[in-house]
Amino acid sequence: MLGLSPAQIRSYVNFLQPQRGPRGELRFGFHDLVILRTAGELAAANVPQRKVRRVLQRLREQLPEGRSLTGVRIAADGDRVVVSDGGAVWNPESGQILFDFSVEEIAEKTAAIDQRKPEVDEMYEVACEIESSSPEQARELYQRLLQLDPDHVDAHVNLGRLLHEDGAPAAAEKHYRQALDLDPEHETAAFNLGVALEDLGRFRDAIDAYQRALELDPQNADAHFNLAGLYERRGEKASALRHLKMYKRLTVNR
Repeated sequence: MLGLSPAQIRSYVNFLQPQRGPRGELRFGFHDLVILRTAGELAAANVPQRKVRRVLQRLREQLPEGRSLTGVRIAADGDRVVVSDGGAVWNPESGQILFDFSVEEIAEKTAAIDQRKPEVDEMYEVACEIESSSPEQARELYQRLLQLDPDHVDAHVNLGRLLHEDGAPAAAEKHYRQALDLDPEHETAAFNLGVALEDLGRFRDAIDAYQRALELDPQNADAHFNLAGLYERRGEKASALRHLKMYKRLTVNR
């Protein structure tokens, strides 16, 4: 859902408050997901993971005691990370308050979007939270959200997955492709597109989608496994064996 690998998620555990499940597995709450989504957005903006961790650490030190990281907005601005809290904008690495004309100019141009952003963000967060308990209501929320913000990439991905789970892979395909049109680097959209195409019987297209997912994340074990099955189905034994070996190598220590 977040477009982060398990290794990336583990690297941010110090900034989260996960619980332990009955088998010792990590179980993340709503606020954890908000922070992880922010980390994923910074990574998508080509902010190095080490820098993201440093920013989160400095920000946690700068915020008043008891104030959550989810209470501020964190975003990439070129090669730096900026934080906004109401009217204040600052660089958490230096602690300096920013008065950037380019930021103000962008804010003027996107004023209409900003006015509806709180509503869109709230709808997205609620939809994520109720997906497992009320998938139909979650689908409706994503659809309403996309009417307000047709360029919301993660809403397209999540809605596509819910539609796919409900037995509509063709409808899911459309949303995955829209997500990739908006963000060609979205590995989850590429992988999910492969699954939908495979279920539609379009195996050559599914292979292309899985290959794209592996270009974005070579450690995606499930993409290797699915490719092995597709190549086996096509009689391409060598390719099937290559991806099956990669799958086993990546999952041996899971």
